[in-house]
Amino acid sequence: MLTKAKDKQTSYEFVMLEELVKEDHLLRKIDKYIDFSFIYDEVEELYCHDNGRPSVDPVVLFKMTLL
Repeated sequence: MLTKAKDKQTSYEFVMLEELVKEDHLLRKIDKYIDFSFIYDEVEELYCHDNGRPSVDPVVLFKMTLL
């Protein structure tokens, strides 16, 4: 059955990502004690600096794989 929206969105909700993760969450502890910046040096030669599309941050990709 085809249903059409009668009302348009009339309100907004603002959410901060920091508020979604508890203060004592494991991910916050990992981020506090481990410096992942070494990954940039490890993968720098794999990325082209003047050609291609913008990449996803390699640290983000590593963290997603790790977790």
